[in-house]
Amino acid sequence: MKNKYPLLNTIQGLDDFKKLPEKDYPQLVSEIREYIIDVVSKNGGHLASNLGVVELTIALHSVFDSPRDKIIWDVGHQCYTHKILTGRKDLFKTLRTYRGLSGFPKKSESPHDVFETGHSSTSISAGLGMVAAREISGTTNKIVAIIGDGALTGGMALEALNHAGHLGKNLILILNDNNMSISKNVGALSAYLSKLSATRSYQHLRKSIYLAFQKTPILGKVLIELVRRVKKAMKAFLFNTNLFTDFGFEYVGPVDGHNINELIPILKKIKDIESPVVLHVSTCKGKGYSPAEFNPTQFHGIGAFSIIDGKVEKKNTITYTQAFSNIITTLAEKDKKIVAISAAMTHGTGLDTFAKEFPDRFFDVGICEQHAVTFAAGLATSGLIPFIAIYSTFMQRAVDQVIHDVALQKLHVIFCMDRSGLVGNDGETHHGIFDIALFRCIPGITLLSPYNIVDMNAAMMYAYKAQGPVLIRYPRGVCTSDHLIADKPYIPGQGVFVGKRNGEFLLITVGSILGNVIEASRLLQGDNIFCDIYHLRFIKPIDFSFLSLIADSYKHIFIIEDGVLNGGVGEHIEHRLSRQNPDLLFELIGIPDEFITHGSQEQLLKYCGLSPLDIARKVKENLKQYKSFTLVKNGT
Repeated sequence: MKNKYPLLNTIQGLDDFKKLPEKDYPQLVSEIREYIIDVVSKNGGHLASNLGVVELTIALHSVFDSPRDKIIWDVGHQCYTHKILTGRKDLFKTLRTYRGLSGFPKKSESPHDVFETGHSSTSISAGLGMVAAREISGTTNKIVAIIGDGALTGGMALEALNHAGHLGKNLILILNDNNMSISKNVGALSAYLSKLSATRSYQHLRKSIYLAFQKTPILGKVLIELVRRVKKAMKAFLFNTNLFTDFGFEYVGPVDGHNINELIPILKKIKDIESPVVLHVSTCKGKGYSPAEFNPTQFHGIGAFSIIDGKVEKKNTITYTQAFSNIITTLAEKDKKIVAISAAMTHGTGLDTFAKEFPDRFFDVGICEQHAVTFAAGLATSGLIPFIAIYSTFMQRAVDQVIHDVALQKLHVIFCMDRSGLVGNDGETHHGIFDIALFRCIPGITLLSPYNIVDMNAAMMYAYKAQGPVLIRYPRGVCTSDHLIADKPYIPGQGVFVGKRNGEFLLITVGSILGNVIEASRLLQGDNIFCDIYHLRFIKPIDFSFLSLIADSYKHIFIIEDGVLNGGVGEHIEHRLSRQNPDLLFELIGIPDEFITHGSQEQLLKYCGLSPLDIARKVKENLKQYKSFTLVKNGT
């Protein structure tokens, strides 16, 4: 790395960066881009968004004094340059690896990561809270929130804008517009007015006029309101969008987000504006790497790839996402009532094929999970059959809508929760480990967790024909095509046995973790421990009359799930069955009561004791304790 990045190697932190002459910034931009591409090509990560903010990040750290000045990255998947500049350059090669750097802001990593993010539309609210704290404590530091045009569609961002305008305090909002979803202002007059509104002299003049008017009895308020309305009308006439001025922000921009010579002077000027201000910067996702510029969606979040051509190694397998895509497209060909909804994740959820085949029946609502659910409820009340494909971690944001707008009304809405369980390298904010605990308790819902392609098809068909809300959870990764549970129909509340029934102990499991349980059972057979395996299929409802009959045949039951143990399906089953048969012994295996770090799925499954070897070990340890207890109890 020393010879490859001569300028970057001189920077071990912000102190070194601050000494760098501005004339060297272009070379630094180039080296950081190359370094990011190099690391992400090996480790995977969010490439396009990070390449798009290299100049902006350098400009921000040039003007502001982090961590005294607070820099908040919305979503956080564009913080790589920020990490490199703030003392983590050498550690950056460990990005997204187990015990390495997180791909998102992490307070435990650095004081420069002032707020942890991973979900969108939070930066303005968090920043405004810091502004209010600053005002109460009497400090003078600056608060900067960087939000993308996509995240701005989230309702929470608009709520925060409204509150910020009401408070009227100095919050600096950087709008990173990389998709032109907000109309771009053009022309020399627009650029001139933007720069003029950012100058200290303009702000001083405005403040002096307002103070003078306030001293004028009776007419003062009238004159201030008149000036405000004239100013607003002029901006509405000159600019295509007036959203921010309507919320009470000063609006500056748009400016070229890749032109440091333009960014730095403007940031210095808006730094001292006393009211809330938004700087609108236009950037290009994937800047500097043509494959990412050409296809920013593919390079938004990507695995390891070839730097030469940007290609990812293709494997001759099918993922759960692809299986879902195939099934819903097939169903939609036969039933015109089927519609599909995405929350800005069309490609990630596999709905891109549906969108091409049935554009009139596909809706991408943006990063608005709450709206997506209630929108689907409206569709369902009109006789359509909406399928919503949202990652499990993002469904957390719409729990109330599922309860209030769908379940309460018993509406037939089908939620397809991709990326359930441990997702791997994206870490704490993206694991889908809370879905069972969050949704299992809602009255009237059906919650399914299929194992393989056959099971996925059967679950989707069951959901399609069902009444009321149905949630289907499935993981990231390869969807097995084995036939261990093939041709076994879905019976409400009942699961299926895998293989023969000749064991002394019972392993109950759910979803894709079944594969690890099967392998664990094989390992146990080598120690002459024979277990039967029962795949739940239904997390809710569960036919406890049927399950109780099964359970009575065993002395010891182990329940394995890829969700949190607290509030999970294991706790629920143990509670119900132990009341009917107090002599039954249970052992629950699942995600511990903590936020799980990032790393490969295999590493995290091992950490949580869910690898085949660890499941087998836990069974043996538990049975050994049970035998010791029995011997003591019998006095032998």
